[in-house]
Amino acid sequence: MTVTELKKRNSSGQSSDNGEVNRVELKRTITLLNGVGIIVGSIIGSGIFVSPKGVLDGSGSVGTAILVWLACGLLSLIGALCYAELGTTITRSGGDYAYILEAFGPCLAFLQLWVNLIIIRPTAQAIVALTFAYYALQPFFPSCDPPEAASRLLAALCISILTFINIVSVKAATKIQDSFTIAKLLALLLIIITGLVMICKGEHEYLVNAFEPMDGAKPGVGSVSLAFYSGLFAYAGWNFLNFVTEELIDPYRNLPRAIYISIPIVTFVYVFANVAYFTLVSPREMMLSNAVAVTFAEKVYGVMAWIIPVFVSLSTFGGVNGLLFTSGRLFFVGARQGHLPQLMSMINTKHFTPMPAMLFTGGLSMLMLISNDMYALINYMSFVQWLSVGMSVVGLLYLRWKEPNRDRPIKFNIAIPVAFLIAVIFLLIVPLFAAPKDTGMGLLLVLTGLPVYLIGVCWKSKPRAFTEFVDSLTRTSQKVCMVMSEEHGKN
Repeated sequence: MTVTELKKRNSSGQSSDNGEVNRVELKRTITLLNGVGIIVGSIIGSGIFVSPKGVLDGSGSVGTAILVWLACGLLSLIGALCYAELGTTITRSGGDYAYILEAFGPCLAFLQLWVNLIIIRPTAQAIVALTFAYYALQPFFPSCDPPEAASRLLAALCISILTFINIVSVKAATKIQDSFTIAKLLALLLIIITGLVMICKGEHEYLVNAFEPMDGAKPGVGSVSLAFYSGLFAYAGWNFLNFVTEELIDPYRNLPRAIYISIPIVTFVYVFANVAYFTLVSPREMMLSNAVAVTFAEKVYGVMAWIIPVFVSLSTFGGVNGLLFTSGRLFFVGARQGHLPQLMSMINTKHFTPMPAMLFTGGLSMLMLISNDMYALINYMSFVQWLSVGMSVVGLLYLRWKEPNRDRPIKFNIAIPVAFLIAVIFLLIVPLFAAPKDTGMGLLLVLTGLPVYLIGVCWKSKPRAFTEFVDSLTRTSQKVCMVMSEEHGKN
């Protein structure tokens, strides 16, 4: 079978073998629109509504902050182009894990999977769910913060509902992602249009002298670099579609198309939302505000200011859905590779979803809601996340050298991955000086995966009683969840 025929078969879900279309496997049901929804919906969470002050603080002036938002969008687009090449060359789901595995082998890939398993994904999902709960409850508590117990309970309900939906139907999950992505874009469009109206009314005091340093600001290379770090954190999620490549219809065309559409949309709304904020909110007010969009709304919408907290809650609800959807696929791929228990590599025979992996990531996120230290944990992981991205891009360059004749449907000029890698190296150096403790803790958490890898993956001759117990537990769980592996589904 030729490469072209293989691409056509993979894109359509068809096969030359009779009955293979109906085998138990993840189905290609994610359209181009769904792909755009996953990327845009994963990037736009609460950050642009709540806290652009991190970029402003490091930039030192309004004009520099807006340029940083624009530059971060451009850099994210360059990184996404690298991932378009990776995703069409290595068509397995799993994102960074799959690319590191292909280029550098199982040990480094497992360490990347390990930190996502125990820290990055569950804490991110729990924090975004708590943000959803806080803003969903805020209209009922206009003069104070919502009760912490109520916020955690609503966050748990959010995770439970979305986990259930992701188990029952891929199409339902992607429709939720599309709907809430549209909602958050409409909210930002409302802010942008309001800002344009304010400019037309002459409200542009803070934009006229945009590059005038703020009071007490001492902008320099170090502070601006931290502004970039904050801005790029707000763009996180541009590579999430690569986690579900195996379920994307015609990935060779739709993966890069989704990237080309999504990143410019996000960059546009981020830049012009900040312009809109500065029509009414002074730099000092932004630095003191815990939710700049709410401050903006209170100044212009009056009694209708509650609409912004509602939109923030909708935005974060969609963000939780995107995180859960991609996390389940990451752990599914890791289990299929033998790096996690076999049960997590199994698929529900009715809904064709990775049910055990979804239950695991949803359950672990619920447990994280009990912890009071999860915000500290997520701070430790920023360095590790950029390290994973850097390793993936190094893998791209390595595979170009090692396998120059490999089929690459998309291949950009080598200057693009090299330029992005230089930027990533810079982003890895910054926290070594700015936050050495957090960086050290992040690396320490990565290294805790080494003994787990040696015992759980490399040690093949485990005691018979242990393996029999695990096999028995797996069979029982299969019956309860009605799941089986892809290999069994082929028979």
